[in-house]
Amino acid sequence: MSGPIRADYNQMYLLPPRLDDWVPRDHPARFLRDFVDTLDLEALGFRIPPCETGRPAYACDLLLKVWLCGYFNGIRSTRSLEAACYEQISFIWLTGQNYPDHNTLWRFWRDNREALREVFRQSVLVACRSNLVGFILHAVDGTKIAAQVSNRSAWHEKDLKKSLKELDESIEEVMKQVETAEATETGEYRLPEGLQDAKRRRQEIKKALDELSASGEDHLHPKDPEARMIKCNEGIKFAYNAQIAVDEKSGLVIAQDVTSEGSDAEELLPMIEQVKANTGEVAKETVADGGYYSPGELKKIQDRDIEVTVSLLGQISGDGKKFHKANFRYDETKDVFVCPLGQELSYQSTRISRRKKYQIRVYRCKGFRTCPQARECGSDKRGRCIEKGEYYEAVMRQMEKQKGEGKRRTLEKRKTIVELPFGHIKEHMGFRRWTVRGSNNVRTQWSLVCTALNLRKLFRRTLEGSFALP
Repeated sequence: MSGPIRADYNQMYLLPPRLDDWVPRDHPARFLRDFVDTLDLEALGFRIPPCETGRPAYACDLLLKVWLCGYFNGIRSTRSLEAACYEQISFIWLTGQNYPDHNTLWRFWRDNREALREVFRQSVLVACRSNLVGFILHAVDGTKIAAQVSNRSAWHEKDLKKSLKELDESIEEVMKQVETAEATETGEYRLPEGLQDAKRRRQEIKKALDELSASGEDHLHPKDPEARMIKCNEGIKFAYNAQIAVDEKSGLVIAQDVTSEGSDAEELLPMIEQVKANTGEVAKETVADGGYYSPGELKKIQDRDIEVTVSLLGQISGDGKKFHKANFRYDETKDVFVCPLGQELSYQSTRISRRKKYQIRVYRCKGFRTCPQARECGSDKRGRCIEKGEYYEAVMRQMEKQKGEGKRRTLEKRKTIVELPFGHIKEHMGFRRWTVRGSNNVRTQWSLVCTALNLRKLFRRTLEGSFALP
């Protein structure tokens, strides 16, 4: 009768096992090695370390393989990557039993941030050369990801001014006490240590207020000055706005970027331009949600003959209201708006938009006093008002375009195209917060996250037999 299986630590091998046998043929580490080996790292801008004297440096391709394998498997800190190089077979195999430490890995990141971002573009080009990327429909979206800083340690203008006022009052009180003591006591009198600390604190607050004023913001974090207070799913936090453009056919991320802006309104054209820079062309149609609605951006995009559909369903349908502004028709020959009842709203004045970017023409109804449905139309005592911006024609072309049932179905596809990658990144890859600070590092990290996502998809295609690296 045989006993349970246990490890035999005294077992000797006549011939030692090959490390290569410990990594299966269909393991993603082999795919990552082949992908990096196809790249011309020097042409991409990687700093090739000199090996003239002293201990040889680790090669760029070895360190890049470690970083890509780490992001592929959700390992992003340099110390965790260092540990993986000692403990995980796939990393040991990729490095050839070399063990770069966390300082080496970080210096590689620091010195090659631009080149690391270029690796993302190479993942897109590889897919394009294999005809995996379609140019029928692309979708653009963004997500807010919290910065690696705490709201508690941030500078807020209101709080700093309050603290400065309290300090000034405290310093003034102490100075009165000092003056009284000098008048009644003899000998040398030293300033209290508390007063010296208060003055030092005052200088720090003044410096913080000066930096806030220079940034044009009412909040700032000293450890990550480029992060901004943005509304996220978890509340208002210091965060960055991560953008992606996704191809419908392959599900690959074909463009990505990070911005400090809380709004997506001016990000659509830059993303489309990046798609063209990465692939050489743009899709026949690019869709985005209502957060990307900006009359000025629509005009710029239309001037470039680029087809986009930005969700305007609420404006098109009028929310079922008879006197919604969408139901007012503009008569160009008379320069008036015509309401659903046939009343004309004539030009009254011109004003500047809130952000002072363009002029707005104001049209107002003069026959509202005799209109039987004036109360349903609006509550303005001066009569119903309709505003016509500088980019009115561009908006109207977009609205007319979306009235067809086909465009509505196209807009419905947007969620399945672009929100699925965000789900993979946050749930499967566990990326919900930046682990680096500063826009330069954050952009590099996002490019690595998107590169890893693309490589995951390409790897699955190699297993299916529908893709092979050149």
